[in-house]
Amino acid sequence: MLSPSKAIGLPESFSEHGGGVDHTIDVVQYFMLALFVGWTLFLFYTLWKFHYKKNPKASYSGVQTHTSTHIEIGVVIIEAVLLLGLAIPQWQARTDTFAEVQLRDPARVRIIGYQFAWNYHYPGSDGKFGRVDRHLIQNVGDPCIDPNDPNGWDDFMSPVLKLPVNRPAILEVTSTDVIHNYAIIPMRAQQDAIPGKDIPMWFTPIKTMETSVVCAQLCGEGHANMTGYMEIIKEKSYNSWAEKESANALKRAREKNEQASVASSGAMK
Repeated sequence: MLSPSKAIGLPESFSEHGGGVDHTIDVVQYFMLALFVGWTLFLFYTLWKFHYKKNPKASYSGVQTHTSTHIEIGVVIIEAVLLLGLAIPQWQARTDTFAEVQLRDPARVRIIGYQFAWNYHYPGSDGKFGRVDRHLIQNVGDPCIDPNDPNGWDDFMSPVLKLPVNRPAILEVTSTDVIHNYAIIPMRAQQDAIPGKDIPMWFTPIKTMETSVVCAQLCGEGHANMTGYMEIIKEKSYNSWAEKESANALKRAREKNEQASVASSGAMK
């Protein structure tokens, strides 16, 4: 069966739930095509039916049948079926599975948007994000990790979003300036990035890939250039990369704390 979404250039889906999204898009596209053809034929019919040569004198009696009313009711019914039969069940399935996803050892990342780029905050080998205190912000894109929280010592930042294949991913999306929107088209997922809030979005990548991510919310003069980069890699490679980055971050944090302790001791003397 011809897929209208593919015909108009929608890229291949790389997420577990993407097939259902594509099916909904295809159904809507076929419905819109039927409306386009139907109303176009109706337009040409009225041009022929009510041409001035055939109707030199205007009629003030109006429409004598209820055909248009029946058509409009049919359109409303089809739209209700699309909403109640496809869109709402899909949304319900996504929201109802969030609790289950959290039990499947998901990869977790904080996505921090700012004009005009993205920053990625990983929890480190302990699997725990350090305490976030937004009052500690020093510059745009700052993860605002409390340096006094040991849980954050092994947290690390990355300019690229890396995730393991065939493992659920939960992305906590936020912003440090204005509202953005983090959109990963091949994953059929996007989420508004709102200052002061961490809002989760989740999906399960089913193939390794490399792709761009974009901001889908007009956010300023550099909006068109606000792109990021994502890699879906094998689990072994992901674990190796994350452990190395986490170990380096923990080493730097310990060295920084030791230096601060020495400086504090010297000042007291």
